[in-house]
Amino acid sequence: MKEEFVLNTKFKPSEDQNIAVNTLVQNYHSKKEKQVLLGVTGSGKTFVMANVISQLQKPTLVLSHNKTLAAQLYEEFKQFFPQNAVKYFVSYYDYYQPEAYLPARDLYIEKESEVNQEIEKLRLSAMNATRTRRDTIVVASVSCIYNIGSPDNYENKSIEIYVGQEIDINKLASELTFLRYERESTDLISGTFLIRGDTVELFMPYEEFPVRIEFWGNEIENITYIEPISKQKINNVDNLDIFPATPLVYDAQTMAQAVTDIEKDLVKRTAFLRNLGKEVEAQRLEQKTRYDIEMMTQIGFCKSMENYSIYFDGRKSGQPPYTLLDYFPNDYLLFVDESHITIPQVGGMYNGDRARKTNLIEHGFRLPSAYDNRPLNFNEFRQKQGQTVYLSATPDEWEIRDSNNTVVELLTRPTGLLDPSIDIRKTENQIDDVITEVKKNTEKGERVLITTLTKRMAEDLTAYLQDFGIKVAYLHSDIDTVER
Repeated sequence: MKEEFVLNTKFKPSEDQNIAVNTLVQNYHSKKEKQVLLGVTGSGKTFVMANVISQLQKPTLVLSHNKTLAAQLYEEFKQFFPQNAVKYFVSYYDYYQPEAYLPARDLYIEKESEVNQEIEKLRLSAMNATRTRRDTIVVASVSCIYNIGSPDNYENKSIEIYVGQEIDINKLASELTFLRYERESTDLISGTFLIRGDTVELFMPYEEFPVRIEFWGNEIENITYIEPISKQKINNVDNLDIFPATPLVYDAQTMAQAVTDIEKDLVKRTAFLRNLGKEVEAQRLEQKTRYDIEMMTQIGFCKSMENYSIYFDGRKSGQPPYTLLDYFPNDYLLFVDESHITIPQVGGMYNGDRARKTNLIEHGFRLPSAYDNRPLNFNEFRQKQGQTVYLSATPDEWEIRDSNNTVVELLTRPTGLLDPSIDIRKTENQIDDVITEVKKNTEKGERVLITTLTKRMAEDLTAYLQDFGIKVAYLHSDIDTVER
């Protein structure tokens, strides 16, 4: 695998872009920890980022304020760096209703979620790349500041196999099960393995292709990457590191110690609640926690296990959680895209999570350890920042101050495009007018963006325009993330 960034593009930076790139690089080498790239829309800030990464050769995190913009950046960086590890890390929920309690209505809302398997695979791939490759770019939303488990635990639980290794096939199957891979009998999908005779087929969730491990007796004879459908050989490898299918994998000793600590805290907390006369809350907490303990003891995990992460990670109460930022090496480079929006988002995550957890803990639905399954607060985020470039056409005063007025300007568009003119028209016959304008533009090979007030209006207008033979699709937040 390549261990250096190789920028692939037919374009050369414009004069202004070149000045911006060189200035950012010089500032980096001058140990200026924070910088601002003030670039107007259309000035090629992403291209400037790519050139900076190519020159500095540092693992890079690009932080965006929403999934869709992150996906756009991800696609652009994949084109710029096709030989390198360009990854995508956003929330993996298609639907997420967090656990909550509403005291005014005495209403407990159980956590409900629908995990997008494709995005989960992309997240694991990003985590794996940051621990195994220097030539890594991760484009992430602010979900990267949430707890995902210790990087050391994730890395230490990996197993290495190699051609010529003596290992019983059943022992390998047992180790894969411990790493939370599920054994299948027919379909080989991400995060599973199957055994056919003296062959193990394994689909690691962070890899694009599954691997076939062939045995001769108790000796590994071949390790081969294969096509997932046709099972045709892609290439052979001499050795393979197999990382867990999820970061929440713990050995028996760690699990036993965690259970002991949970039980101690449960006794203390229920006694505290009973001293306050909260018998109902104490019984509720004991019943819920005992059930979780039984699940962890019997099968190795439980629903919402992340609420007990502090017992497994070895953290003390109040210490920051392990997030994607901890998976990067210390010299990583951070780009904060649209920083005037992204930075306030980062700053607002902690308090909202804390308020929701307070109601759950005070009313006996969770142990106080749930507080420590959280996003970073703003000061913790700042302490984990690598050398940072804030990108924005309209940076806030905070970014300017944080960079000690180290502002690099990019105020020209290399394409020569100007801001579009605005034509305000009457609402009378507006749909007919839209259809006319759409046809004018499509005849010239151009595209059209139409915004509406509501999701329903977007759907209805799409159906209406389709009746006129117009190629059209609606886009809003209810659409699956990957489809968007």
